[in-house]
Amino acid sequence: MAEPVLSLSRQITLRQPEQIEVGAGALARLTPFAARFNRVFVIAMAPTAGFVERIGIKGEVEVFIDLPPEPDLPAVEKVLERARAFRPDLVIGLGGGSAMDVAKLVAVLWDATVSIPDVVGVGKIKGRRTALVQVPTTSGTGSEAGTRALVTDPATLAKLAVESDHMLADIAILDPELTYSVPAAVTAATGVDALAHCVEAFTNIRAHPMIDGYARLGIELVGRYLARAVADGSDTEARAGMMLASYYGGICLGPVNTAAGHALAYPLGTNLGLPHGLANAIIFPHVLAFNAPARPDKTREILSLLGLSSDAESKGIPEAAFGYCRSLGLSMALAAHGAQEDNLLEWAQEAHAIRRLMDNNPKPMSVEDIHTIYRNALTLS
Repeated sequence: MAEPVLSLSRQITLRQPEQIEVGAGALARLTPFAARFNRVFVIAMAPTAGFVERIGIKGEVEVFIDLPPEPDLPAVEKVLERARAFRPDLVIGLGGGSAMDVAKLVAVLWDATVSIPDVVGVGKIKGRRTALVQVPTTSGTGSEAGTRALVTDPATLAKLAVESDHMLADIAILDPELTYSVPAAVTAATGVDALAHCVEAFTNIRAHPMIDGYARLGIELVGRYLARAVADGSDTEARAGMMLASYYGGICLGPVNTAAGHALAYPLGTNLGLPHGLANAIIFPHVLAFNAPARPDKTREILSLLGLSSDAESKGIPEAAFGYCRSLGLSMALAAHGAQEDNLLEWAQEAHAIRRLMDNNPKPMSVEDIHTIYRNALTLS
């Protein structure tokens, strides 16, 4: 199948935070900005709450840490209740993608009369008066770069996507020192999530040459630095490289978004309780190989940037990509995480129904195709 010719004449919109601070110690650059505000509401996780003191906030501070890894509607409503009682003039997301996604929603909804279901979709939020800062402490989601937040609907286990330009951060802080303590397994899984963002945007039917540039940068950085960051969490250069890779992946999500890989990962997260990065890592080799016939040139480029070209030539694409993920120490068999054969068809149907992502895939994927991928991933370790 020939790859499409991409035209620079096709319109896209690229939004980024107004100010981006990058580098070791960059968190200190947030101090003068935060000093302008009287009431600062921080959404963090227990392991990241200790970084709040390093910001040097002068005003009143409320830190919310009771946030599950995959927040659902009741969990986010609990955060909004606390924020409404506190009435912040600055919201800071300090943590992984969940903390930053919830920070976006708090910044635009704490003083609004609408609820999250009212604003699911694109452009349904009317405005924002509260400043927003995003401080990632992992390198995976790239949420600090974007205008989208995901929340789980507990009734259906589906991911609800809220997207608005009003959720773009005023400042994003990319400080690799904040990621030193991230365990190796989490570093590996979140790193492959960042890789998947770039790869899925790069091979997407909505791919655009401008976004391809960011995707290439992200893939190359993952290939150069992820294994180093897993091996030595205090490797500042590797940690910084992965923060940039994650940020570039986040840029890709806005104009282009992900495709089948993330659609297949979501049911694994909601049904097995898998961390988002690990779910994407398990799926990544299978979807890369599935899409290769539709994007042969780009797939070869991906493998080259990851240093997997020779492995792919000798072993094949899925084996090369699978070996890469396994070399990072990731547990790649779904069965090892509690999946059973009887679960897989229902999950395949769930994934197939996520049309906002599946419709972006470069090669049509049926329920049976997804079922086959899940079966292949069940015991492959």
